[in-house]
Amino acid sequence: MSDSPASTKAAKPPTLEPRSVRVPAADGLSLHMLEWSTEGVPFLFVHGFSNEAHIWDDFVPALAPYYGVRALDWRGHGDSDWHPDGAYDWDDHVRDLEAVVDHLGWERFVLCGHSLGGRVSLLFAGAHPEKLAGLVVVDTGPEHDPRGQVRIRMDTEAHPDPTFASAAEYEAMLAHQYIAATSSAIKRMAKHGLRARDDGRFELKMDPKLRDFGRAKLADDEIERRDRELTERLWKACETVSCPVLVVRGAASDILSPDTADRMEEVIANGSLAVIARASHSVMTDNPDAFGKALAAFALGAD
Repeated sequence: MSDSPASTKAAKPPTLEPRSVRVPAADGLSLHMLEWSTEGVPFLFVHGFSNEAHIWDDFVPALAPYYGVRALDWRGHGDSDWHPDGAYDWDDHVRDLEAVVDHLGWERFVLCGHSLGGRVSLLFAGAHPEKLAGLVVVDTGPEHDPRGQVRIRMDTEAHPDPTFASAAEYEAMLAHQYIAATSSAIKRMAKHGLRARDDGRFELKMDPKLRDFGRAKLADDEIERRDRELTERLWKACETVSCPVLVVRGAASDILSPDTADRMEEVIANGSLAVIARASHSVMTDNPDAFGKALAAFALGAD
């Protein structure tokens, strides 16, 4: 970014052990947030479907000396509250993000979102372009490749009872779903994605109501209408956002197609595209070194 702080003196070295904080969100919910540093321009990471805030741990050390780095657990994920009525639509997440930003008093900040988080970030950018000093959209866009959508749905439906006898059992499932992910990323996802039950088994830190993507009770024509409307809103957001934007695509992604990624780079006024080799949809777990370099080049002006 042109106003990158990389050329300035780093702030006081932050601790690399995050502080867990609670922040108020929409609908009276409380969200969990990891906070590594508070000095400098705020930099907020937001994760994708079924993940949680620790998915970003690998990328904090490079950024924390220069930014106030935080990572959020979306509603229904991680250690954040679950909505009692299963309100997990796109605009519910946008309202949560608006509430967090308002609570923290951020005038401008950098936002980095993957998948679900990337689409919410784009919607936020379209509604509040003046709030963003930079935006990173990781392997998502206004249109998704149907192949990846089918894969995610099949992975979810293959495990109707997402409870496990041990963390190792969950690790084995993750290794099947994230076939290109590093072993350290798999272990971290298993460590932070489970909670122990009273009966000795482990369950996901994710509201089961999220598993049908909020579509179980919707007619096919209503689903199609909502998808068309969302696509239009996301392309409009791409046209509206004015800050520097980095679009990141995994070279083997089955979610963000090359054509959609290229069009995003063209439509976004101050946009650039990074294609990460040896990575599928979960770019930051598949090739963390290359993703980290692309993120640092954008946020810090680093080579």
